[in-house]
Amino acid sequence: MTGHENQDDDGYAGPATLVVGERELTVEVDLRGHFQPIDGRYRWYGRLAGNDELTAIAGGRKTEATIRTPQGSADGELSDPDPWGRYRITGSSTPPFAVPTTL
Repeated sequence: MTGHENQDDDGYAGPATLVVGERELTVEVDLRGHFQPIDGRYRWYGRLAGNDELTAIAGGRKTEATIRTPQGSADGELSDPDPWGRYRITGSSTPPFAVPTTL
């Protein structure tokens, strides 16, 4: 097992490509998710490591983005950055990582 894997949760941790507008950035992400039985949707979320280029592009504001990992791609929304300059990303429906389909 590499340092980017977690056997206990749906998710992905490691390098990814973030697309904001016309710009593509290489970022480090830690993504997780879970199925919401009430509305039947899969909710995914995660945190991007601090990235000066992302800070310059997003300007500390919420913005739409696409995240691509080796396992998939999904549209989401970047939140305001935390005090350490890390943006949170959230989305619903198909996540940008593999999800087990059996129990």
